[in-house]
Amino acid sequence: MNRKEIAEIRGRFKAEKISVNIIRGCYVNDNREVVSSFMCSPAALPQEELDKYLALFRRALSGQPGRNLLEMHFSPNQVMEGEQHALLTRLRETALRDEEAIEAFYQNVIESCDIEGNYLILLTRDAYDVPFRGHDDLRQDDVSDDVFTYIICCICPVKKTPEGLCYDVSDNAFHENVPDWIVAGPEIGFMFPAFEDRGANIYTAMYYSKDAGKLHDSFVDSIFGCDAPMDAPTQKETFSI
Repeated sequence: MNRKEIAEIRGRFKAEKISVNIIRGCYVNDNREVVSSFMCSPAALPQEELDKYLALFRRALSGQPGRNLLEMHFSPNQVMEGEQHALLTRLRETALRDEEAIEAFYQNVIESCDIEGNYLILLTRDAYDVPFRGHDDLRQDDVSDDVFTYIICCICPVKKTPEGLCYDVSDNAFHENVPDWIVAGPEIGFMFPAFEDRGANIYTAMYYSKDAGKLHDSFVDSIFGCDAPMDAPTQKETFSI
């Protein structure tokens, strides 16, 4: 995916454009135990809450291509017979409503994710009625070639807020706050399949790692069934020799 294609999909995750009809989540504690899992409809969420979910999904398509936003390529054999590709395809084609596939995916993440502490696994699926673009690159919203369906996953640390004094507007005074758990921006994320040439490329997934120097190799192997590409610092060191 080039920058324009990434921006086009990222722009989908705004309240005025959103067409996703499901968000799924799994909250995991630091003992790698599932605390809770949920499924909700974006249409049923308060606007402020929906905006925060959409911001997290946008972040999974942020970053610098080739540095912390990377293409993961599936071989033809993986597409035909690979377990990882089959599971991602099943999640996409069943619109995240196949409970067996969902549980299998959560388990794969929990077994391979090396994020310390508590974290939240989030999933959503979108169906994008892709506008036609002519040779002049002008977008024609009333003409569509295809519907592009895809899933986005992000894995977000859940951190405890520090103790301290907090300002209470109601009585114009400072009081001790009660520590709470807050969802931070995603540490890891991906989109499957990639959006290329106005359609789906099922041979590629877009992978996001917040830290370009830590690509979470075990996660990549478990979810995509391939080796993680060389991280940015190692690339720089290797090609500067």
